[in-house]
Amino acid sequence: MGGSPLVHWPRHAIHKGGGLCESAIMAQTVSILLGVDGRAQLVAIVGDRNRSHKHVLGARIILLSADRLPVLSIAQRAGVSRPAVWRWQQRFAEEGPAGLLRDKTRPPGTPATPAETVARVVALTCSEPPHEATHWTGRAMAKATGLSLSTVQRIWAMHKLQPHRLRTFKRSRDPDFEAKLTDIVGLYMNPPAHAIVLSLDKKSQIQALDRTQPGLPLKPGKCRTMTHDYKRHGTTTLVAALNVLAGTVIGRRPARGSRTLLAPPSPRPSGVES
Repeated sequence: MGGSPLVHWPRHAIHKGGGLCESAIMAQTVSILLGVDGRAQLVAIVGDRNRSHKHVLGARIILLSADRLPVLSIAQRAGVSRPAVWRWQQRFAEEGPAGLLRDKTRPPGTPATPAETVARVVALTCSEPPHEATHWTGRAMAKATGLSLSTVQRIWAMHKLQPHRLRTFKRSRDPDFEAKLTDIVGLYMNPPAHAIVLSLDKKSQIQALDRTQPGLPLKPGKCRTMTHDYKRHGTTTLVAALNVLAGTVIGRRPARGSRTLLAPPSPRPSGVES
């Protein structure tokens, strides 16, 4: 006898309500009868260490089924469920040993995003956003293009686009820049004895700022660039310093063109030694 299985139709299962039991839909529908050639082929599949686990599992289930073991016993020995045993038996009955060595055809999933849509997302990302924002966000791009947030993120990852990142640069034109840098860094690394260092800062939100040099726009694989410094356009400046001794902040708005940044220091509190 060859390796072709013999198919038996299942008996009708009667439910108390008059219909078919749910188990009848997945019940055993075939009885496996293997010949010498068919059994040898399946034994070779089980013994092949280069075979995938799924192929070996299917061949082992068919060999156990040919030994007339109950379905529950086959499922326990193979480590699978009873519906899995029935599915492997049905596939072997329909396609023979070849059906155990290939995946069953499945319906196609979600279609890929059209190339025109991908190109539009990339072009929009490299342009300025229409709303008041510094860069495109994933949700804003998804809303503008009608895509999901995950699709936008996949397109950005595929084209190495990171609109939220910004790289700063500066090439100083000051001929004394190196000497000034050494003085500032040296003040922190090796301060003089009994030195007092004031930390000054300004409130930039009240200034109209512009970068000293034009930056490069966002490109696939590269983030936007801009200089770390800026120039002012006719606004006032708030200068502040922290008085570490008293825990207070000294601040003022100097007049335009004035070189006096801070008010004279207040008298030292009584009882405080110098």
